[in-house]
Amino acid sequence: MTDMTSTCPLQTTAIAVAPNGGRKTKTEHPNLPLGAAELAATAADCLAEGAAMIHVHVRKADGSHLLDADAYRGVIDAIREKLGDRIVVQVTSEALGVYSASEQIEVVKATRPEAVSLALRELVREPADEAAFFRLLEWIRKEKVLPQIILFSPEEALLLEQMRQAGNLPFADVPVLYVLGRYTKTQTSVPADLLPFLAEGQPVFRHWSVCAFGQYETACLTTTGLLGGHCRTGFENNTALPSGKIAGSNAELVEILAGSLKGLGLELMGADELRQSVMNVLNG
Repeated sequence: MTDMTSTCPLQTTAIAVAPNGGRKTKTEHPNLPLGAAELAATAADCLAEGAAMIHVHVRKADGSHLLDADAYRGVIDAIREKLGDRIVVQVTSEALGVYSASEQIEVVKATRPEAVSLALRELVREPADEAAFFRLLEWIRKEKVLPQIILFSPEEALLLEQMRQAGNLPFADVPVLYVLGRYTKTQTSVPADLLPFLAEGQPVFRHWSVCAFGQYETACLTTTGLLGGHCRTGFENNTALPSGKIAGSNAELVEILAGSLKGLGLELMGADELRQSVMNVLNG
């Protein structure tokens, strides 16, 4: 009898955890990690459940959003002391309406992180901003930082593709994150929200990830994995389990997502595999 069982997975998928964001506080969830020690502990818990990357925000003493190289280095050092290089540490350059594009760029360079997310709509607010954005990407290439461009709409994806086609990006391709919705208390994403990003005529990026909002986050991200993308979960966007109950921790969200992906035949990337995957995309 022929063995029809295949040992080949559908694909290998990376899970990133975004455990805190720049908006929520402990009044919204008591287990929201804020300081370096809490973020390091969260990184360890999420790594154990299948996360390959942690996306971190830092805060001021009053809990408000902060971009600061010293604060970032404190978090990075705490995670590295606990986990070594077993998880990719990605910092945000997000402005949240507080920082200018030049301030965002300055903190990225001062931090020199392993990985950074860059919101296209914040760094290129008008055509005059493009030159500084391209110079930042060239610096990122030279410093071997792993970039991820955040895209909030299919139109932003088309703008990034125009930059790529014009030869303005210093990479063969660049990783992107599609955001399914907006940062509002009532936002609930559904899997169909991904379709406009993948529609005919939209650009194709070889390494694409998705984040979503609300209790259907796991459904959105499982769909993403099945379609060839990578996943970002965590309290930044969502604190609800698929049942609608509130998750006890970021690690619980990672556990649920990892189980869903693996249950459908996908395998999870580790940190080193994720690093190599991104470098392969950047270098073509």
